[in-house]
Amino acid sequence: GRVQSPLQHHTITIRHFPSYTQRSKKFTMADLSTQAPMGMKETEGIGLAQVTFRVRCEKIGHGESVFLSQADNTATGTRIPLFTTAKSYPWYTTRTPISLALPATKPPDAKTINRDVSYRYRYAIYRAGIFHRWEDSSDGGDIEELRHHSVADAACVHQVPMRLFRSGELYTVNDVLGVAVGPPDIDHIKVRQKFSSVGSLARKNSSNSAASLYGLNTSRPASSASMSETRGAKKKVGFAPRPGPSHYSDTPTSTKQAVHLTSSDGLIVVSAFLPVHVNRSNNGEWSADWDYEALLSMQTHLRVTRVGTVKWRGWHGNVGGGASSESGVPVDERHKVEAALRPFNCVPVWVPTSLFGEMYNGFCKGVLWPILHNVASVYSSPTGVNTGNPDAKKQVEPYDSEYAEYATDDIGQGLIHGDGGREGELWAAFTAVNRYFTDVIIQCFNEGDLIWIHGFHLMILPSFLTRRVPMAKIGIFFHTPFPSSEIFRTLWCREDLLRGILNADQVGFHLFEYARHFLTCCRRLLGLNYGMFPDPFGGHNLAIDTNGRHVSVTSIHAGVEPPVLHQVLSHHSTIERVESIRSQFHGKVIFAAIDRMESLKGIPLKLIALERFLQRCPEWAGKIVLVQVGISAFERGDDYTNTRNEVLSMVSNINSRWPKTVQFQECAESEMRLQQRMALLKAADVAMVTTIRDGLNLIPLEFTIAHLDALKERGGSGRKRGLCILSEFSSCTRVMRGALHVNPWKISEIATAFYQALTMSEDERMRRVSIASEFVTRVTTQRWALAVMLGLKGVQKNEDAGRYAGAGLGLGFRLLGMDSGFDSLDANSVARAYRNAKSRLILLDYGGTILANDNLDGLQRFQFVKQSRPPSVPNDRMISTLKELCSDSRNTVFVVSGKERHSLTKTLCHIPNLGLAAEHGMFVSWPTSKVGGKRRWETLVPNQDRSWRSIAITIMEVYTSRTHGSYIEETEMKVLWQYRDADPEFGYLQSRELEDHLSNVLRGFAVDILHGGVEEGGFVEVRPKGVNKGVVSMHIIKNLEKISDKGKLEFALVMGDDHCDEPMLSVMRQIGRRASEASFAKKDGQPLAPLPATIAQVDVSSCDDHISSHLQCFTSTVGKKPSAAANYVNDVEDVHELLESLVKVTTRESVHSGFYSVVDLKSMSSDITPSLSGLKPVLSMGELHGSLGGPLGGPIDHHSQARVSTNLNEFLGAIEQSDEEDEDIFF
Repeated sequence: GRVQSPLQHHTITIRHFPSYTQRSKKFTMADLSTQAPMGMKETEGIGLAQVTFRVRCEKIGHGESVFLSQADNTATGTRIPLFTTAKSYPWYTTRTPISLALPATKPPDAKTINRDVSYRYRYAIYRAGIFHRWEDSSDGGDIEELRHHSVADAACVHQVPMRLFRSGELYTVNDVLGVAVGPPDIDHIKVRQKFSSVGSLARKNSSNSAASLYGLNTSRPASSASMSETRGAKKKVGFAPRPGPSHYSDTPTSTKQAVHLTSSDGLIVVSAFLPVHVNRSNNGEWSADWDYEALLSMQTHLRVTRVGTVKWRGWHGNVGGGASSESGVPVDERHKVEAALRPFNCVPVWVPTSLFGEMYNGFCKGVLWPILHNVASVYSSPTGVNTGNPDAKKQVEPYDSEYAEYATDDIGQGLIHGDGGREGELWAAFTAVNRYFTDVIIQCFNEGDLIWIHGFHLMILPSFLTRRVPMAKIGIFFHTPFPSSEIFRTLWCREDLLRGILNADQVGFHLFEYARHFLTCCRRLLGLNYGMFPDPFGGHNLAIDTNGRHVSVTSIHAGVEPPVLHQVLSHHSTIERVESIRSQFHGKVIFAAIDRMESLKGIPLKLIALERFLQRCPEWAGKIVLVQVGISAFERGDDYTNTRNEVLSMVSNINSRWPKTVQFQECAESEMRLQQRMALLKAADVAMVTTIRDGLNLIPLEFTIAHLDALKERGGSGRKRGLCILSEFSSCTRVMRGALHVNPWKISEIATAFYQALTMSEDERMRRVSIASEFVTRVTTQRWALAVMLGLKGVQKNEDAGRYAGAGLGLGFRLLGMDSGFDSLDANSVARAYRNAKSRLILLDYGGTILANDNLDGLQRFQFVKQSRPPSVPNDRMISTLKELCSDSRNTVFVVSGKERHSLTKTLCHIPNLGLAAEHGMFVSWPTSKVGGKRRWETLVPNQDRSWRSIAITIMEVYTSRTHGSYIEETEMKVLWQYRDADPEFGYLQSRELEDHLSNVLRGFAVDILHGGVEEGGFVEVRPKGVNKGVVSMHIIKNLEKISDKGKLEFALVMGDDHCDEPMLSVMRQIGRRASEASFAKKDGQPLAPLPATIAQVDVSSCDDHISSHLQCFTSTVGKKPSAAANYVNDVEDVHELLESLVKVTTRESVHSGFYSVVDLKSMSSDITPSLSGLKPVLSMGELHGSLGGPLGGPIDHHSQARVSTNLNEFLGAIEQSDEEDEDIFF
């Protein structure tokens, strides 16, 4: 009576653990329902109800999943997995309804009916795919209203009366994990489908295997025999399909909805360090607490998982000895740290200490940090990787000098970084740490989660993530400045870093100034365009157009959390510390500054300005004090040492002249936490930030929060407090409009700011404090994060995974935005359609399709234009292939090129029956059997007035003279102004101006003015109106019957490689689409899916009379990139192989028998220029009998056979023959 479906795979996505595949057995309703209740037999008369089980799991842990099990058979019964998504969490649901066998109306062996039969079940908790425990009352959380019984069910067994169900109906049972008391919560959805009995459902399952693909699987591991069957199969990584809605609704959902963040949204926040403090007691116990001054420690209603390394007692990955804090968390105690972090939803990334030190101190701080802050000095002394020991002496080499920095740069030229050089070691550490983060993030990722990466330490992390989870929405936010392109281009790994960032869907900065620099780098270094692109919600977003995708760029400055700061300020220890500082400097105006001890913070400039101010205004001596706190920055190496020595010297000089004017104190970062910092800022009257280049700096914002009460006093205390002297190179300058902005490089401005702060009127001071308070009270950390997350969730990313494709190896990997179904061209399908067609058309581009492209290098392109370098020509192999294709009377082959007539004639005129189209179709030469002489050409459009050429050239010469790197390219029918070698920004501006200029002057001429951006080569072209490869392809089809007597077109193959070929690919794809629609209309089939929006719609109806309704059109671009073509091939070599396979089909059918031996086929494939005369057809069985005079009785003359192919597919490419054709040949 039980029905089983065959064993099959089932991919399960486990929360906080990677997807894994396990072999499982699928059961139908007989296994998933109760056993025959109360002695009821399993007969054909048993009714079935379809029941979906949902359970709310509030307290499920990391890596745990939920399974449903029959309570009466927990030992050997089937356990059914439940699934969740980002939208439905914390509800877990069975993927498909379970078929429950209902009690018969009157069992044949019973006199009465037991109406109290119940289905009893329990929920099991699995951890990492292994049974962990059964549910218990502690899983129910704080739900007390359901616990109305005095004693809870210890076994936590749920039960549903079967009398509540009806046969053929669909129900949903809603449970709460750990709560098994109270009446059941059942939703009666609708009549889904009726099965009158167990047998009918069994027949349904056996007759429709596709319907059981998403059936229910057991959680039992597969046997070793079953696992061995799939050991050689390639593992497929994916996500489980979303479960259907639990409550039926007839209301259609809108395709465009406002973006909202709900509690079911998942968010993975990734940073170099977790925003928590961990502490270890003397007995080895670990505890954790939030680092409230960290920007990412904010609390939110979202389901947030934080990923990062553990920062213990200030550890930054330095290598220490023994049990010192510099050696990181001991390996044998990591599980304790993980347990302490679990309540905070923090997942640590365990990276080897030395490796992290190389990455953090060596590459991030030693290489990236100066570049990101616009520092690229060739005179700086070499800085090695700091060991974390401030007393360690630097090892000086004998050749140490101002040029020693270059001695470490021994990276070889090539695509792979680091072949033994120091930079190679640091780069390897940087990429390795990013891979560690990738593995942990994948374990924590659920379908639909947002991934938010923070900091420049993880710049290439999006590249690794998009390779593993291409549909995830990934954002990266920089808290540092971003340098100009002239500084950033000094990095040897600049392209890899930019491509790593661009694999994210959103890039965020605190200021538009930094975003502008990033956009310029992408423009000048990668040749990408940016602008305002429309979003699906009716607005426009600033984005970069890269590989068919739009990467959103946002600039939103972060804020602070006033409630947290007010709580710190109201603490009694903070109040005591404020009073202590005020009493220590009683009667003085306190200027406070907190900076790291490095040159970028501008501490010496501040001290010089103070000295200048006291020299000019000696009356303020003894009335002011500068409290300068320096945070030790050992990771900065020599920069820290030099800055520290310089500051100590200047402080000593100032105090020797004006005693007690500067109070300098150096401390570790752990000694100046939020509480100590807020106490100093509260006690100070004026805060000073004179950094020469800085990213996010929250000290001015915290200072403003500390003095908000100054608005209420209005001079009551007599203190002139609440002002901030702020460098214009700090990010918060743009939002702190009430501060005194200074240029730190202009000492007189800082000295003047001292004087203004001391002598400012009360009204102006209160006005400035009020203006500064607007931002800090309005833009909090949570509002900043909400704005960024709404932008990330609203990124337009197609839910179809086929819309995106990966290309490139290693760090060159990039995510390409493709049309759905954009796959590699199937040579077998092309060959089958080619074989069966009577009228064929093959359109091929020239450069980049049948031979390597000449335009890859700017210098070579210029040499070709000036005719100082011979162009590339097709090789003998390609020429032979074209000759063979043209020799078939059913073929019409055209080479459609942008080159001039004489260039095509010189290289291809000796091929008989080959059609040529030059200059994008302006000139057409129809196929002819005559070779060697002059070809006859005709123009696509009338060519009468050519006076526009001299006008266009004159105007272009003006722009060439003022745009370095530009030049004019003239052909017979067109004129181009090339600026591919000019400065990208200036060249583009000049090209737009030239385009407008030409449009106005040539308005009365029948010409088209085309503008190609940098990615297309950077040109402005003037050509006769109505000429492109799309028009000439239609022209060829309309005249096909004049040059061929094979009837309407039945087969078309179109191949190109660049933007000039897109009109041809687009037109031919639309022609093929019209033929398919006509064929489907005759068969009353389902309508075809619409063409992608990227295809420019053209009226191709004029070709309808010249194409067959059975036309099979194949369009392909060379190279995997966004295109109007339906498919792609990888390179020119693939084009050669495809055309050669068509030649073999032609050669095979040219002989009367229509079939060749494997020996002959193999010899044909090994011969570059196959000859038809040397091939011997295999005799049919009748001919063989006739020649031998008997059944294989006579001697057979064996021809020489070099080697025999054991695989016919090697030659034919798996071309399938119909059964009828095979039988005709054989018999």
